[in-house]
Amino acid sequence: MELAQLEALCERLYNSQDSVERAHAENTLKCFSMNTEYISQCQYILDHALTPYALMLASSSLLKQVTEHSLALKLRLDIWTYLINYLATRGPELQPFVTASLIQLLCRVTKFGWFDDDRFRDLVTESMNFLSQATPGHYAIGLKILSQLISEMNQANSGMPATNHRRVACSFRDQYLFQIFQISLTSLGQLKNDGKMVVNQLQELALALSLKCLSFDFVGTSVDESSDEFGTVQIPSPWKPVLEDSSTLQIFFDYYAITKPPLSKEALECLVRLASVRRSLFTNDAARSKFLAHLMTGTKVILQTGQGLADHDNYHEFCRLLGRFRVNYQLSELVNMEGYSDWIRLVAEFTLKSLQSWQWASNSVYYLLGLWSRLVSSVPYLKGDAPSLLDEFVPKITESFITSRFNSVQAGLPDDLSENPLDNAELLQDQLDCFPCLCRFQYESSSLFVMNIMEPVLQIYTERARLHVPDSSDLTVIEDKLAWIVHIIAAILKIKQCTGCSVESQEVLDAELSARVLQLINVTDSGIHSQRYGEISKQRLDRAILTFFQHFRKSYVGDQAIHSSKLYARLSELLGLHDHLLLLNVIIGKIVTNLKCYTESEEVIDHALSLFLELASGYMTGKLLLKLDTVKFIVANHTREHFPFLEAKRCTRSRTTFYYTIGWLIFMEDSPVKFKSSMDPLQHVFLSLESTPDAVFRTDAVRYALVGLMRDLRGIAMATNSRRTYGFLFDWLYPAHMPLLLKGISHWTDTPEVTTPLLKFMAEFVLNKAQRLTFDSSSPNGILLFREVSKLIVAYGSRVLSLPNAADIYTYKYKGIWICLTILSRALSGNYVNFGVFELYGDRALSDALDAALKMTLSIPMSDILAYRKLTRAYFAFLEVLFNSHITFVLNLDTNTFMHMVGSLESGLKGLDTSISSQCASAVDNLAAFYFNNITMGEAPNLPASVNLARHIAECPNLFPEILKTLFEIILFEDCGNQWSLSRPMLSLILINEQIFSDLKAQILSSQPMDQHQHQRLSSCFDKLMADVALSIDSKNRDKFTQNLTIFRHEFRAK
Repeated sequence: MELAQLEALCERLYNSQDSVERAHAENTLKCFSMNTEYISQCQYILDHALTPYALMLASSSLLKQVTEHSLALKLRLDIWTYLINYLATRGPELQPFVTASLIQLLCRVTKFGWFDDDRFRDLVTESMNFLSQATPGHYAIGLKILSQLISEMNQANSGMPATNHRRVACSFRDQYLFQIFQISLTSLGQLKNDGKMVVNQLQELALALSLKCLSFDFVGTSVDESSDEFGTVQIPSPWKPVLEDSSTLQIFFDYYAITKPPLSKEALECLVRLASVRRSLFTNDAARSKFLAHLMTGTKVILQTGQGLADHDNYHEFCRLLGRFRVNYQLSELVNMEGYSDWIRLVAEFTLKSLQSWQWASNSVYYLLGLWSRLVSSVPYLKGDAPSLLDEFVPKITESFITSRFNSVQAGLPDDLSENPLDNAELLQDQLDCFPCLCRFQYESSSLFVMNIMEPVLQIYTERARLHVPDSSDLTVIEDKLAWIVHIIAAILKIKQCTGCSVESQEVLDAELSARVLQLINVTDSGIHSQRYGEISKQRLDRAILTFFQHFRKSYVGDQAIHSSKLYARLSELLGLHDHLLLLNVIIGKIVTNLKCYTESEEVIDHALSLFLELASGYMTGKLLLKLDTVKFIVANHTREHFPFLEAKRCTRSRTTFYYTIGWLIFMEDSPVKFKSSMDPLQHVFLSLESTPDAVFRTDAVRYALVGLMRDLRGIAMATNSRRTYGFLFDWLYPAHMPLLLKGISHWTDTPEVTTPLLKFMAEFVLNKAQRLTFDSSSPNGILLFREVSKLIVAYGSRVLSLPNAADIYTYKYKGIWICLTILSRALSGNYVNFGVFELYGDRALSDALDAALKMTLSIPMSDILAYRKLTRAYFAFLEVLFNSHITFVLNLDTNTFMHMVGSLESGLKGLDTSISSQCASAVDNLAAFYFNNITMGEAPNLPASVNLARHIAECPNLFPEILKTLFEIILFEDCGNQWSLSRPMLSLILINEQIFSDLKAQILSSQPMDQHQHQRLSSCFDKLMADVALSIDSKNRDKFTQNLTIFRHEFRAK
């Protein structure tokens, strides 16, 4: 290819708008990054090409080559030297993106060769040469190299195991990082007073370099870069003199003052990191106090002048800086600082101002509230006479917060509902996270403020209930205000933290606030309000009330109620609710009202049901519920006439939770009579569907009834947690009602809306959790249940495979198939069926089910199995059970099918999911152990299954060596979290044929670039692997091999 042609192709690759043209260019040029023979051509392009895109191709191709291939040491050193000379001669004139790519390549080569040759480590010295040049272009390249080197050392690479990455990063940190930080500080000092345009760019690079140094992952915790939050910065001890030198902090405050955004934001980011430096770094308390005083003085100046805070990014970063005071410094330290009173007053004023500008500062206020919350929680531990002044400021902040939430409703809501905290639980949680601590600090005044602000709104809301014509816009605002107040009260009740106030007095105030919410509940479903269930603001209010109940329950209902006598005494005076049973009745009353009145709001229904389930599944609250008439009514009348949401299409998923809760309540009484009477509504549905002729079984009415019934039954089945309660359900369903399931699957195979709930019910019904499927020794129920499973799977499998592929193939085919595999896996591994009986008596239930499942799995391309997470899990779980308990079935398959299944196990071993790779390892181990016992050791070589396996292996002699090679590659070159599981099949495969292991050892050793000494060391690692390991796969021998493998892996990976 001519250079001009290549340049034209590169232009197309990076610039073309036509995807076909781009793909063609990519395909033509990919040889440069795939084939090591093209490395010299890349150098030729760098020397002679004129367009930046050709240079970019050469640089990015070399980067891929260096990362993915083990290149010879001399070649890597040549590339390294060439790049430094290239950047020195041509660097300043290149396009920035080309320079950045070349620098990344240089740093990658340096990192990958760090322990191979000391010359790679001279990059910091080479960078200093760039900085000593007179031209700004070279100076910039020097700073960029150092910055990229830190990024490279801080970031794990796919081509390097994590342990090697960490060793390189630690070596770099100990030898060079401090020197680079000092270089960045020196550069900042030199560039500070020079106002030229070029210097601005250099200032930006020097600041970015300082930030990179301070953001380094010093202890290997892999901090989430996308998160604002990080812990203490673990600066190494040798940095101490520089950090204790006041000029270090000052230079960043100076840069904040003299630069404009985004540089000023970077200066603040450096200060945020410095404010988070570990306490133990400082020589003594005096040095740390001096550092803190400097931080307080610097932030005080910014608070006084407000400089730069009009910029949103600066503002946010400054709030983070103030927030860091809570992480590293105690209130006692702050209080004893000179100028504390001015500083805390300025921070309070800044916080109040931020709360008033909530729309603008919403993401930043959390840091300020977090600071105040931490200060407040430290008050009980404050010693000495110095005043904290928190009593003066915290109530104002609390009141301002509540007012700001009220005003946000008045100001109108954002167009995007997900931006409104009342519609977004996560956002709401963030906003209310720190607030309760502030409230409880001066609880009397805070609770009085809440009540005073709530009373007038509650009064208007109560009066509106009596009107006949609603003013909807006005009511929307009122309901949103009330929703905020209820959420605020709920948040206060969530924490029972007592600071400066006795438990009894706090309980009385909790009762006062709770009474206001309970008064509100008396009004929400009366008069005109009972016609507003379709309004979103009404739904917000009801969700807030349910949240209040959730927090109130945890603190004051059930097991906790004994400790809260003062609360109930006060509630008795205010509302006549003198114990938790009466209060539970109010909660259940509200839940039932919501379930009856909401048909369209899935969120309210789900929230109500989740609270109902919490109450029913609690040991004490569950027993208390059974005493309530309302609950007795629900258990006896769970029909759509009483609960219209059961009929609403959008709430069908909620039915399972509803019946799960009802199941809890039914089974708590442990009475077969009660169970049967409670199941009457479902019995009627069964009888109605069973009497429907086949001709009209495909109607909408039947479909809705069948889907609902299956969801309901799944809920009931989920609630059976003991042998006895499961027995109630099994005897009720079998044999009378099982034919309906078969009829449903046969008539509706092409409708996933029906088959998915039906199959999911069956998957729950056959799951042996808590040993609930334990039948008497004389009972055939386990076998009878499996026969039903077999019929269902065969009926579904035979029909679904004949259906044409739909556009949404996952929903229409794969989803049903993975649930079938789950059903079969659970039934096969449930330990309640003796599967030998089927073959003994010529019953085809087992073989038919396995055949159907196998046909279904073979109908799905392996790429699709690996693409859908749930399908992947179900498929490999099925294979594990198959190879573990029914290996004869696998071995009797034809060689192509057998090879496909074992090949898929190899794909699973290579996957990232450790649970799946462990399942695959177990399956491979069972297969290899069968071969070892029956063929290698010759215990049963004439068994039909042994003959079949020997035939399969004879046709595919590379099968076991390939799997063993894969396992060794994972153990040696990847970071696996399931080494124990992977070691099991490795031993079985090695013992099958020692020659396989010898060949593999030679292959692995030849693939490693190394000298004679290295070769001998790695060879001895392999010898030690089999030391004291006998020709046996008993557990003691396996454990010995696993221990040897751990040592082998460690020694092999050590350079």
